[in-house]
Amino acid sequence: MELDPIRLKVMKLVQDSGTDLKNASIAIGRNAAYLHQYLYRGTPKILPEDAREALAAHLGVDDASLRAPGSGEPKPAGSNPAEVVPDSGAAAAPRRRARSSPEGFAAVGELDVRASAGAGAIFDGLEESRAIWLFPDPIIRHEFRARPEDLRIVTIDGDSMEPLLSSGDRILLDTSQRVPVPPGIFVIWDGMGIVAKRVEHVPNSEPATIVIKSVNPDYQTYERGAEEVNIIGRVIWSARRL
Repeated sequence: MELDPIRLKVMKLVQDSGTDLKNASIAIGRNAAYLHQYLYRGTPKILPEDAREALAAHLGVDDASLRAPGSGEPKPAGSNPAEVVPDSGAAAAPRRRARSSPEGFAAVGELDVRASAGAGAIFDGLEESRAIWLFPDPIIRHEFRARPEDLRIVTIDGDSMEPLLSSGDRILLDTSQRVPVPPGIFVIWDGMGIVAKRVEHVPNSEPATIVIKSVNPDYQTYERGAEEVNIIGRVIWSARRL
């Protein structure tokens, strides 16, 4: 992809600082491939505020210098419970408004993309919400042990994680958990598509390597370099229709 001025600035600052994209990504609390994906794959489209501030501090610059022109203060998708972005198929339609969250509840956005538990879905961006789910605050704090702004819901598509996860199941991601230590079920971009898999780090591997496994024995286990994989979040809860 063609690099915009902010991406060009980030690339130059990283080079001038004597570090690299992998170490800069880790330094800002993201997975090792985060900045590579941001620069060369366009995801995220705009650095979220927390990542931008952390990267600016790491590189020794004003965080405003890394803000995309006209973007204002970017917020995580779903952070505004009163706003729902239409599905990608209706991108030209006006935004519709939803009621604010009732007291004692927090809004969690459902992403307009399916996480393939098979060959892999086509990556089509993860910043749009197709629906809003409401969860009681105590459940988020004590059961999920997470922050509402870090949570997203995705629908499973495929059978590679059966019987643990089936096609049509909805899973809850904690997007603050992007390092597979300890191992667990994650939604990732593996270079081919968005997939839900069991992911674990290979100890003492150099360069860092992760193993990507299915639960269904009909699917093969495979490995990827950590820089090739964008971990979107750890699966912490699931729901299915009986």
